[in-house]
Amino acid sequence: MFTGLVRSLGVVERIDNNQLEVIGVDFPFALGDSVAVNGVCLTVSYKIPNGFGADVSPETWQRSNLGFLKVGNRVNLEPSLAVGDKLGGHFVSGHVDGLGTLRSMTRQENSWWLDFAIPHRLQRYVAEKGSVAVNGVSLTIATCNDGFQVAVIPHTFYHTNLQHINSNVPVNLEMDILAKYVESLIQPEVSQGITPEFLKEHGY
Repeated sequence: MFTGLVRSLGVVERIDNNQLEVIGVDFPFALGDSVAVNGVCLTVSYKIPNGFGADVSPETWQRSNLGFLKVGNRVNLEPSLAVGDKLGGHFVSGHVDGLGTLRSMTRQENSWWLDFAIPHRLQRYVAEKGSVAVNGVSLTIATCNDGFQVAVIPHTFYHTNLQHINSNVPVNLEMDILAKYVESLIQPEVSQGITPEFLKEHGY
């Protein structure tokens, strides 16, 4: 479990068909630890100078933007949440729901306005002032339509790889886990159709 608060910007050192090596890690970690890399939960398989290597499954390559990375690219890094840690962002599981695309980035007086296109199947999880993780960064949705828009403050912009994203490389999206649990809980009833009896039973 993570919070979406990036601890350091790592650099891709090596990448191949089943492993990813990252350097520039400035927090303590051990073999077997979970680390979010661009919001993807990976397990530290081995250590290298100033970094670590992780095994990456074909499923993870295909469902995340890790497969788009190249040596030298910067990635957001966050260690897993420990008991007693502050919850400054929101609960992030490190499981990518889909890929989004940056449509525009506009400099404002004290922030950057980022507009993202997202898959249609994820739009139902988007709510104004709700939470979303973009490349593992916890952000608050400012407005939403066929995608969503966020206002990124300077600290977040300069301390994450949001400053480096462009429309050519997709971003990892993890929607609010609470929204997904709520959907899972009500899905059996919804699948039966909305009837007067259903509405009455639920207080409408």
